[in-house]
Amino acid sequence: MFFYNKLKLFYVELRLWDNIIIMNNRIDKSKHTGSRILIYSHDTMGLGHLRRCRAIANSLVENYKDLSVLILSGSPIIGSFDFSERVDFVRIPGVIKLNDGEYTTLNLAIDIEETISMRASIIKHTADIFDPDVFIVDKEPTGLRGEVLETLKMLKNRGKHLVLGLRDVLDSSAALEPEWKRKNVLPVLRKLYDEIWVYGLPQIYEPLNDLPLPKKVLNKITYTGYLKRSVKNTYNSIERFFPKKESYLLVTTGGGGDGQELIEWVLSAYENDPLLPYPALFVLGPFMQPELQEEFMKRCKKITRTHAITFDVQMEDLESNAAGIVAMGGYNTFCEILSLDKKAIIIPRTSPRFEQYIRASRAEELGLVRMLDDNGKLDPELMAKAIKQMPQQKKPSEIIVPGLLQGLENVNRLVQPWIEKKEKFSESNIKNITPLRRA
Repeated sequence: MFFYNKLKLFYVELRLWDNIIIMNNRIDKSKHTGSRILIYSHDTMGLGHLRRCRAIANSLVENYKDLSVLILSGSPIIGSFDFSERVDFVRIPGVIKLNDGEYTTLNLAIDIEETISMRASIIKHTADIFDPDVFIVDKEPTGLRGEVLETLKMLKNRGKHLVLGLRDVLDSSAALEPEWKRKNVLPVLRKLYDEIWVYGLPQIYEPLNDLPLPKKVLNKITYTGYLKRSVKNTYNSIERFFPKKESYLLVTTGGGGDGQELIEWVLSAYENDPLLPYPALFVLGPFMQPELQEEFMKRCKKITRTHAITFDVQMEDLESNAAGIVAMGGYNTFCEILSLDKKAIIIPRTSPRFEQYIRASRAEELGLVRMLDDNGKLDPELMAKAIKQMPQQKKPSEIIVPGLLQGLENVNRLVQPWIEKKEKFSESNIKNITPLRRA
């Protein structure tokens, strides 16, 4: 982990990787063995970026036995998650996005500009030492307020492979174009990045289609398909929360920072209608305000068929045991609904971005989910009706969409040339070593 003092001096504590030689806080890069991938996740709101990067990292090391993956993240709860062997993380100082779109430091009582400067230095220093073969930047082309720009330039000069990874939907084109113009993204896409991976399908949405991008940038885009999730370390959540072993409805907000209305709407339906077909498990989210968490938990305790928890790192297990899911429709929850083949009702947010609404409406058009548009009234009867109709919904697997869940498989294929290049280079170095001889 990294700690940064007030004089802006680093003390670096990196976990030990095999065959790394540290010399005066530098690495003898000629002694590298095994390929390395560095993933940047800015994580200023919710869990989406971290969970997507974690899924990619775990899949990569599962397929490439000599690969190490390091994740740079500002998430305050990254340590709560399990990671595969040869996946590690560096926690950079946290920043949180406020409702007005501005950013502030999460824990430290210092200015946001100083925090960004610290983060940028840690990111660059880590990349310098780790010396990755591939650098994957999640969502933000230049990082939060440009914090990865210097790192991108440094790695580009070293001939490293630079990838921008984008979720299927970023925002409406009308909102995205001025945002990227303000951040001066186009020169970075044109000059620095080698590839742009979109973790989705053009049949559902093309996030960059309406932007005035040159052909050189458009040719860098590859649609991978959605990132399939699986359940590995399962435990019986039905028995854990519902002793009668009833199939339950899972209600999840993701991170929970903006999930108050979703919980209120579904919970009010259960308070007003005792005949709903499933008991309900509410996952409020770790970033929901504590006073709201307390209020919702008290209300759930008054209803015999509802249970509420704050957070569970094994969300895939909770989802796999559920009869259906009600969610806001963030990228990761959508991937899990598809992967675990669950009937779902999506209530997308429309602020500060239209991302969830675009994804949910396109998925509903294809028949993959049902979308329930929140018109501000939070009518409990409308929600109750949708839950009662859920047993008649189709499962996602009943809708044929070619390549829908091949995202992780294709990501592994896309990194293969750079991993093989490193392996050939290592083998060449071994062949050129003069063997030791006895005197």
